Amino acid sequence: MQYKSILVTGADGFIGSHLVETLYHYTQDPNSVFYKAKIRALSLYNSFNYWGWLEDISCLSNIEVVSGDIRDSHFCKTITKEIDIVFHLAALIAIPYSYIAPESYIDTNIKGTLNLCQASIQNQVKRFIHTSTSEVYGTAQYVPIDELHPLQPQSPYSASKIGSDCIAMSFHNSFSLPLSIARPFNTYGPRQSARAVIPTIITQIANGAQQIKLGDLSPTRDFNFVKDTCEGFIAIAQSDQTIGETINIGSNFEISIADTLNIIKDLMQSKVEFITDSQRIRPQNSEVFRLWCDNTKIKRLTNFTPKYNIYQGLQETIKWFSDPNNLSKYKSEIYNV
Repeated sequence: MQYKSILVTGADGFIGSHLVETLYHYTQDPNSVFYKAKIRALSLYNSFNYWGWLEDISCLSNIEVVSGDIRDSHFCKTITKEIDIVFHLAALIAIPYSYIAPESYIDTNIKGTLNLCQASIQNQVKRFIHTSTSEVYGTAQYVPIDELHPLQPQSPYSASKIGSDCIAMSFHNSFSLPLSIARPFNTYGPRQSARAVIPTIITQIANGAQQIKLGDLSPTRDFNFVKDTCEGFIAIAQSDQTIGETINIGSNFEISIADTLNIIKDLMQSKVEFITDSQRIRPQNSEVFRLWCDNTKIKRLTNFTPKYNIYQGLQETIKWFSDPNNLSKYKSEIYNV
């Protein structure tokens, strides 16, 4: 199948902006199913005409940017017209904020997904790649975590993503929406929000901090460099075998947050001290203590193989955040909820 038109929702965000860049490179490749495809990128509407991280991508002049909100069903019908494939990344993702404003997560993550699925059926979209998250698994009951692992809603955020995954899959089962659910594990890299632990550390060290306040450092994660995550999305979209499937995107490598931070500390040649801050610790029974991806399925169904190890990914991330032009965009001294 040759895709002539692509819609990326959440394109103004961290992963979304990188995915738009990666897709653009594929549109220039004669051997790709995306060759010469037009890209429509959705940015959340605001009165400033500000397009988030899309403002920083090199191929912006070749992208159609549309401002709007997936919570509006009529708008979703408009943006999916004459679209062949949807990469649906738009979502509220900050876990701490979901404790404060859970209704917002239901409206955006569940209702927004419903709106896009309905619009995609009406406009006969040929493929729909829905974005899930490893947070839906909760603390691992066994490792590595495959796609059959039980789902555990340990935060309002993860509950909303479980709901959105189920809505999306129901449209595949009920209305034959050609759906794949991409379930990335912990993605990091340039442009990530400072509410995430890796940018929090890098930005504060780069600004000369001697002490950094953090939450629990004992949980483990399967960290993935953003370029690998984007290649995972594209590999899923290129395989017909992934239709109707939920597929992990991960490295199959587990590391504790404490060990990750010490690698950053060494790479940046810092003597910073890490201090536990109770404000940053999740409520009891909400912390996900262990995430480790089993990526057997994506390797079996596609040609995906991660290219970056934790050291290579962190080196690129540190280099980007250490650039004064990039660092100036972050308020590292403020705790991002």
